[in-house]
Amino acid sequence: MKLRIASYNLHKCRGLTGPHAPERNLQVIADLAPDIIALQEVDFRFGARPEALPRGMIEEMTGLVPVEMRTTGETSLGWHGQSVLLRPNLAEMAETRRLPLPGLEPRGAIALRVNGLTLIAVHLGLARSSRRAQLARLAAKAARLAGDAVVVMGDFNEWRDDRGLESLGALHVLAPGPSYPAPMPRLRLDRMALSPGIEILDHGVGDSQLARRASDHLPIWAEIRLS
Repeated sequence: MKLRIASYNLHKCRGLTGPHAPERNLQVIADLAPDIIALQEVDFRFGARPEALPRGMIEEMTGLVPVEMRTTGETSLGWHGQSVLLRPNLAEMAETRRLPLPGLEPRGAIALRVNGLTLIAVHLGLARSSRRAQLARLAAKAARLAGDAVVVMGDFNEWRDDRGLESLGALHVLAPGPSYPAPMPRLRLDRMALSPGIEILDHGVGDSQLARRASDHLPIWAEIRLS
């Protein structure tokens, strides 16, 4: 099975300084044409955490649908600001779990299992000590998924290649390119970690003029084949 997977931090759909314009982010997603995309910062941060990415606009503009799950609040799209969009035919067979993560600030991951692939969507903490603890828990979870292909992807918030990722030694860590800050990308904060047996056919960063205005992160993507 071949899949095009992606990850994108939306920055609450307000670009660098505003205004709130989710149609820009949705057009960036449509241009990527992913089968599955992990999203971060889909909700506003305070109060009832209402959706920053309007649920009603998603399928019309991208052809994707949000994964069914219990969200942070009644008007939220995601959990801890995260959601996953996927093709409707994949959504019909998807199983979802929420994974609480340790750290100094509230964080969590979303585990999505579909057709032999377990995809874990993450937005890791700002402190490296928290990120290490979070990745250690996720790596232990991945190690227990015998028989499944595993992809951990999202905003790792880690700008170093030689520190903070020690727990992922059993996985292949892929940073397709600089993704932050979007107007002049220098740091590879957005990454994927893939289990052995997943063939990476192609990968890249969604670096367009629109993407540089739509968020403070650029999206990353990869074409993969599952054995």
